Formats: sequence, C-alpha cells, structure tokens
Amino acid sequence: MAASVFASPLLGKLFGTGEVGRLWSDSAEVRAMLLVEGALAKVQGAQGVIPEISATFVHRSSLEVQIDPAGLADSTATNGVCVPGLVAAFRTAMEAPEHAQYAHWGATSQDIIDTALMLRLRQTLAAQEEVLRAVLRLMAQQAQNYADAPMAARTYGQHATVTSWGAVLAQWGDPLADALEALPAVKAASLWVSLSGAAGTSAALGPEAVATRAALADALGLGDPGRSWHTDRGPILRIAEWMSGVTATLAAFGNSLIGLTGSDTGEVGLGGSGASSTMPQKQNPVAPSVLVALNHQMTGLRTSLQASSAHQYQRDGAAWFTEWMVLPQIALSTALALETARAVMEGLSPQTDQMLRHVEGLGLMHSEALSFALAAQMPRPEAQAATKALVAQAVETGVSLQAVAQAAHPDLADDLFDPVRQMGLAPDAARAFAQRISDL
Repeated sequence: MAASVFASPLLGKLFGTGEVGRLWSDSAEVRAMLLVEGALAKVQGAQGVIPEISATFVHRSSLEVQIDPAGLADSTATNGVCVPGLVAAFRTAMEAPEHAQYAHWGATSQDIIDTALMLRLRQTLAAQEEVLRAVLRLMAQQAQNYADAPMAARTYGQHATVTSWGAVLAQWGDPLADALEALPAVKAASLWVSLSGAAGTSAALGPEAVATRAALADALGLGDPGRSWHTDRGPILRIAEWMSGVTATLAAFGNSLIGLTGSDTGEVGLGGSGASSTMPQKQNPVAPSVLVALNHQMTGLRTSLQASSAHQYQRDGAAWFTEWMVLPQIALSTALALETARAVMEGLSPQTDQMLRHVEGLGLMHSEALSFALAAQMPRPEAQAATKALVAQAVETGVSLQAVAQAAHPDLADDLFDPVRQMGLAPDAARAFAQRISDL
C-alpha cells in the first residue's frame, strides 16, 4: 500500500479529505510562504525599513512568481529547511537583483514557515468548521424528528433503560457543538504570526521590529503574540487538541454505529454500505469503521506531537522535523473524519420498528422503573430483591416482565411499562440539541 492513505490512488476515495487535502501539499506550502515574504516586504516598505519601490516589486512578485517545490529538494536536503532555497529561487525569478535583495529582510526560516503554516491552518479550520456545521445540522434534524422514538439505551453493551434515537444523536452532537462554539477562542489563541529573527531576539529586524511584527500580523489577518514563539508550540498543540477532540467524538459515533448496524441488532441502516467479497448477505459498516480507525491513528499522532513540542535551546531541528511529519496527518485525519461523518449522516436511517421490538420483548429494561414503583410499597432493598426475582422469572418462563409483575402486584399501573413514559428527559434532550444547533 502507499506510504500515506491520503495520497494513495487506491485508497484515496476511502480516505478522502475534501477541500482540506489541497492545503497540505508542497505547492500550497510554497505558495503560502511566498505570500508571507511578499507581505513582509510590503510592511517593511511602508515603514521605510527597505526601499518602498523594492517592497512593491517584491510584493507583486510574490503573487506572480511560480516556484516548483521539486526544485527546492536538494537545498532542503542540505539545509534541513526549504526557506534558503526558496528565497534564492524567488530572488532569481524576480530578475531584478536591485529589488530582490530586500526579500526576506531580517526574517529567519522559522518565521516564514510557521507563519505560512498558520495561514494554511486557518484555511483548514475554516473548511473543517463548514463540514462540522453540516454534520450538526443533519444530526439536529434527525434528533428533532426522532425525539420521541424509543430505543434501548445500552451500557457495557447490554440493554439498560429506555432512551430515544433523538437523545442518542444529541449525545453525539452536543460535544461537537461544544467544539464549534470553542473554535473562535482556539483561533484567537493560536493563529499567530511569527517574526522574531534568527534566535528569537529580532536583532536583524531593527528598531521597528515590534511594529513590523504587528503590521505583518494585521496584513495577514493573524494574531500578534507580542513575543517570539519559536520554541513555544502551544499554538500548534491547541489547534491539534481541538482537532483530536472532534475526531474522538466522531469515533464514538462510529463505534456505536458499528454495534447498531450489527446483524443481531439492526437498529440503524447506513444506505450504501460495504459489500463482502464472499458473503452476499453482508453490508459492512465501512464508514463508521473509518471513524474509529482515524481515532486510533490520532492517539499516536497526538503523542508524537506532544513529544515534539519540547524544543531544546532556541530552535530544535529534530522536534521541528517531527512536527512536520505529524501535524499534516492530524489535520487530514480530522478533515476525513468530518467528511465521513457527513456522508454517514446523509444516509443514516433509524429502523424504529426494530428499535421498538428490542424495547418491548420481555420488557426487562423496565426493571428499574419497577423497582422504584415497588419501593413505594416496601423498603428499597426489598423492592430491589423482588424486582430481581421477577426479572429472573420472566427470563425463565419467557413471559413478559409486565405480566409476571402485575400477577404478583395487581395494583401496578399499565403505564409503568409504557416505553414512552420511561424515557425520562430523553425527548427534551433531543429537542434542546436541535434548538441549540438552530441557534448557532
């Protein structure tokens, strides 16, 4: 198989990342770095740090010049970073050495790479937000439609009490809505410009260094951290943490769907799901499995990124290289999780008749309600013991819990065993979630 599933012709459609995929290519990185170089020159020209005519020329060239990433490979291999080769190629392509000499004035490679990274992360988060909103709208619509549709809640994989399909959707959707609401703060605290020079002291940037950094941040629409963050990878970690949280929530969604689509459960349909090569009766939960697998991968990626955040001295090549290897995978994994979840929600169909059959059956999931009803007639420990005995009798005889309980306690009301009466706040939770998404 290919080294990366995201770049694989064979697996690319199974692991499709939508619009985000194009942001994590060498060409996109080079284009972003050129934008930073052009904006820096323009700002410095306005300040009089470099000649304004040269600044204008460099800025215009940054928008027009095309540089092949492959042409930077040898220089990158030698220097461990692509910016020296990029700057040399950029200056050559401008064909005006009197102006080109002012490109990259006072900056260091990390300033250009990290600022360009933030431009791409901003686009990545915007694209992820759009898909997240779509997923939430689809979940909210189903939650509203099925707020009162009873189904078995499950704990430890076993029937517990009665909930509703709408409430189950809310259980997945509310954490995603939390993430959506938290995103503006994550962006504000993380999407920063970097401009601190070779060792983070801004020495070569001159007396206007602070103003230059602020102006560059304004020009690029990024935040000004007010300091160097060359070795402070907090901004990267915060963004990655947001992405991993979304991926983990979607994995819980996928994991439950694998169970709910099982042959012995059959409570949810996925539309066009996976076929087996030898078993025609099967429809494998492919997309939910992708969601779970992505979270497995994310666990390792987060660990690697955390380790890479511990830089030595004022710049650490090994830590930085690790970040380059890991962060794109985090961004693409989250994008894929969101795209997959949207496709799942578009085809997701609850099998409400099957859900109700599992709720009814012997009616054992009404046992908690029964124990509390009996507690009105006897001490609570005795009520619990009596309920356990009635459950055992129902299982042994194959007679419903309602029948054996009412035979033993004729005063028990019929509605005690009504699934709709036993859903508690589940319908309210479903409707509250739907309203929450409507208000976002």
